[in-house]
Amino acid sequence: MSKKMLMMLMAALLIFILAGCGGGSQEEETGAGDSASEENQDAGTEEDASEEAASGDVKTIRAGIGLNNEHPQYKGLEKFKEIVEEETGGSIEVETYHSGQLGDDRSMMEALQLGSQEVTVPSTAPIANFVNEFTIFDFPFLFPSSEVADEVLDGEVGQKFLDMLEEQNMVGLAYWENGFRDLSNSSHEVATAEDFDGLSIRTMENDLHIDAFRELGANPTPMAFTELFTALQQGTVDGQENPVATIYLEGFHEVQDYVSDTHHVYSPFVFMMSKQFYDSLSEEEQTIVEEAAVEAGEFQREENRAANEEYLQSLQDEGMTYTEVSDEAREEMAEIVQPVIDEYASEIGEDLVNEVYEAVEAAQE
Repeated sequence: MSKKMLMMLMAALLIFILAGCGGGSQEEETGAGDSASEENQDAGTEEDASEEAASGDVKTIRAGIGLNNEHPQYKGLEKFKEIVEEETGGSIEVETYHSGQLGDDRSMMEALQLGSQEVTVPSTAPIANFVNEFTIFDFPFLFPSSEVADEVLDGEVGQKFLDMLEEQNMVGLAYWENGFRDLSNSSHEVATAEDFDGLSIRTMENDLHIDAFRELGANPTPMAFTELFTALQQGTVDGQENPVATIYLEGFHEVQDYVSDTHHVYSPFVFMMSKQFYDSLSEEEQTIVEEAAVEAGEFQREENRAANEEYLQSLQDEGMTYTEVSDEAREEMAEIVQPVIDEYASEIGEDLVNEVYEAVEAAQE
């Protein structure tokens, strides 16, 4: 082979090698370009999600209650949040507020009417200030057991009352449980009707409660729940009435010596939503929040009943004297307050009251 030909072959081989290297470099650059494109697409997706949230496509429910974050009511709100956010894929977010952070029951219901708050879960007593018919659920000794209460409230009669809220720009979605209200005080044991005589008792701002305690000989003093602990601590009132879970979790045992299972009222909670907000939801979203309110309510009732048993023992462990009220003593109390019940029954409407009592009787059969 001549020297000239050898030089030509070497030149051709060098060109081939360089071409191969150039091809590899081009592939690497193309790969880097694909990766950059994917990152840009991801960034674009995140930006789109942010734009959707900013545009209001993500709806927010602010749900507020008066009780603290250890109460079964708040656990119910957390369950509602979990269900709604999961079922809507995050298109509805739920913010939960406890301990009266958004106000007392009445002010939160007013916020629902105005559309400045979306959800609250008050007991029926303050609701009566907006819909008078709800007063019946605070009739003393109406429900003999929580099981009977469940059947009546979850049935046609209960739904009839929820439907009444729409006229007040609120939508009732479900009944939760506050529970049987019991009496605590710092003066003496209460076992009979006579033991109420002279006791100053904080009540909710509800005329029926006030009149019933006055009929029993007590001095009822209505005030906001957020003011109650201080009033008990300073001796402004002798006692108060609430379910056992509330008595314990709000620390009333620190300023009260006696607790009695008077069970004078079974108090439901009502899960309600601003009608303005409810109407802004799609039919699918409405179904989701309705079912979530019911499911979370079933969970909350179970939590509440277990907690009441536990906290009753805890109150005694903390030094409170527990007094069991006999059936006979409770019947005597019921007879004493009957004139008050009759008076309010006539104001509410005899037909409606009879319908509720008939449902209670049917639930016991």
